[in-house]
Amino acid sequence: MELPDIWFIAIAVLWTGYFVLEGFDFGVGVLLPFIGRDDTDRRVMINAIGPVWDGNEVWLITAAGAMFAAFPAWYASTFSGFYLPLLLILLALIVRGVAFEYRGKGDTDRWRAWWDRAIVAGSTVPAVLWGVVFGNIVRGVPMDADGIVTGTVPDLLNPYALLGGLTTLALFTLHGAVFLTLKTSGPVRTRARTAALRASAVAVPAGAVFLAWTQYAYGAGWTLPVAAAAAAALPVGARLAAAGREGWSFAATMAAIGATAVTLFGALYPAVLPSTTDPAFDLTVASASSAPYALTVISWVAVVFLPIVVAYQAWSYWVFRRRVSREQIDPAPAYGDSAAGGTGGSAGAGGTGAAAAQQAPPPGPADA
Repeated sequence: MELPDIWFIAIAVLWTGYFVLEGFDFGVGVLLPFIGRDDTDRRVMINAIGPVWDGNEVWLITAAGAMFAAFPAWYASTFSGFYLPLLLILLALIVRGVAFEYRGKGDTDRWRAWWDRAIVAGSTVPAVLWGVVFGNIVRGVPMDADGIVTGTVPDLLNPYALLGGLTTLALFTLHGAVFLTLKTSGPVRTRARTAALRASAVAVPAGAVFLAWTQYAYGAGWTLPVAAAAAAALPVGARLAAAGREGWSFAATMAAIGATAVTLFGALYPAVLPSTTDPAFDLTVASASSAPYALTVISWVAVVFLPIVVAYQAWSYWVFRRRVSREQIDPAPAYGDSAAGGTGGSAGAGGTGAAAAQQAPPPGPADA
């Protein structure tokens, strides 16, 4: 196996990690107005992802950076050909990040309601558009011999890619609901369990059809059992959530998203961006990669620094592993009021609440 093949696998792993980890963040944001009946409930939900959501986005930065370093032609064609959807994703992520931080900076329900809408929009838009983008990457785009994507935005809105967008939205929503059953207690946990069952009613059929379409039209022989495993993990995850086995349920939805990503990258290989204009114009692992010396240098950099990043993020998940409940949420003070007690800035005022998440009681036996 050559270095370009190894780096293709590494990039697939990075994107898979991003979808698995950021997926439940998106799902929690999408479910914010449906599970959060009042401001306290919504703060419980936000506090559940507060300590980790920005760390999860590191996987996106690393995946994009690895594409740029290892496959510059792939990076250039993808980020120019998908300029509008990727710009919308970037703007949505910016709005969502600002909303998490500014939600607790005002003292009125109207202020918090507007930032809640920003969180919902900033979570829903990427959840849909990532499916559309990767659906088009697997399907292929109009592209000439110079690697220039000649298609327009309507070309990206084909049935396969739109089904991909629906699938990722439903998958991430289910994943987020299951995460809330694992990370919260009280009424939020109860309603999240109901939301997981309702989300599975869309995620299971949409995921099954999308995976079947992917396998039939683009898949390889070895991706068939992976696609089947992904489709099977979705109803299993929903059933386990209903039974109160949140830990195993979350593992099942993680496996479903991970196996779906593996299926997509497996269907893509050895191409990295197929051309629907002429197969001779395809960008492949061999033709789009950097020079061997550059791949060697970035390989050593990855060997040194990637384990550090993974270890740090694993440690942060361990530190903030406890459940979040309504009892830990102090009443939101007026802006500038210091009488909120020891919770401090974001936790007391409706922000990310890392301190509250850390002080939560340990998970119950249902997590096993």
